[in-house]
Amino acid sequence: MESQTATEFDQTLSQAPGAARQATKTVVAAALLRRRPGHEVELFIARRTSPASVAGMWEFPGGKLEAGETLHQGLHRELREELGVDVALYAEVTGQGSESYASEAGWWLKETTAMRLFRGEILDGEPFPLQDHDRVDWVPLTPQLLDYPWIPADRPIVEQLLKDAKS
Repeated sequence: MESQTATEFDQTLSQAPGAARQATKTVVAAALLRRRPGHEVELFIARRTSPASVAGMWEFPGGKLEAGETLHQGLHRELREELGVDVALYAEVTGQGSESYASEAGWWLKETTAMRLFRGEILDGEPFPLQDHDRVDWVPLTPQLLDYPWIPADRPIVEQLLKDAKS
């Protein structure tokens, strides 16, 4: 998917339960994972400061694609801007069977906004909330992740990551 431009992606139709939707805005994000000796696998999460409707809720770091960027280019840029880190990106997190996921578009956030989420790891830098967040944290990839107040559209993705961790 890296070679797909934002414009090409925006023209993609996807099937959602009961109706077709077209993604007009693409968001990219990362499920940054790490394993420290003696610890469980940990997931990096960030708490939003705005807009008011999601302030205080947790999410995956990332943001909107800019014109002409590939999915990976946009995500690398967003993580440098938001957290001051450079990352390696791996497989996309998919959710076959989830009502929130369409293979052609990704994870639906709103009626016309879809998110593409990639697994990754930090190569350089220590994540620090530079924009849009007031707190960041590494938390064990366990069912207790669901106790955090997630942005509603991100919760199915957390459930998928937990399911994937079991397999």
